[in-house]
Amino acid sequence: MRRAYAVEPPYSRDMGLWTEQVVPRLTDVALGNDQIGRLRTAASAGLHGRVLELGFGSGLNLGHLPREVTAVDVVEPSEVAWARSEARRRSAGVPVQRIGLDGARLEAANASYDATLATFTLCTIPDVAAALAEVRRVLRPGGAFHFLEHGLAPDPGVVRWQQRLDPLQQRLAAGCHLDRDVPALVRAAGLEIVEVRQEYLPGPRISRPWTYAYLGRAVRPA
Repeated sequence: MRRAYAVEPPYSRDMGLWTEQVVPRLTDVALGNDQIGRLRTAASAGLHGRVLELGFGSGLNLGHLPREVTAVDVVEPSEVAWARSEARRRSAGVPVQRIGLDGARLEAANASYDATLATFTLCTIPDVAAALAEVRRVLRPGGAFHFLEHGLAPDPGVVRWQQRLDPLQQRLAAGCHLDRDVPALVRAAGLEIVEVRQEYLPGPRISRPWTYAYLGRAVRPA
């Protein structure tokens, strides 16, 4: 007999705890290594002035920001990740302010940022098109969107595995998609890509559905 639940079933509550409590901690550890740190430095190069970061997480980008950055406003939905960023925020050397929880609806005026940054974030935003439209809106004309993301691979065999694994990935990794075409999404938002490096991160071939990376910069046309 199927049991009827007046509230959400136990497995749903368990997945909620996993997503809210465990995933932010795992992400902090998994994406905090030196190899990813070098990519964070490259993604942050050229940032200046007032910067908006989408998906701030536990603040892993703060140690890679150039001196030309004068303030960082951030969007971060996870309370656990925000709490884990406290020590990094205290030692950042620039003011860091949390301005919202949802990248698709930014609490910021038009053309109010010199640059924006997203690292391993666009994969998880439910309405990624709306979030990138918001990035374009809040960037000053000529301002740059810097990104370091994983997504759709160029090899058909890897793509097939990305598509097979994507439903499970979303469930286990807080909505993370494996097969988003990041450059196409950025261009569709009206941002002009001026440079992008695409490659698999080092690791065994079996990891390739997760490790095809995009490192690039796009600008809002003047």
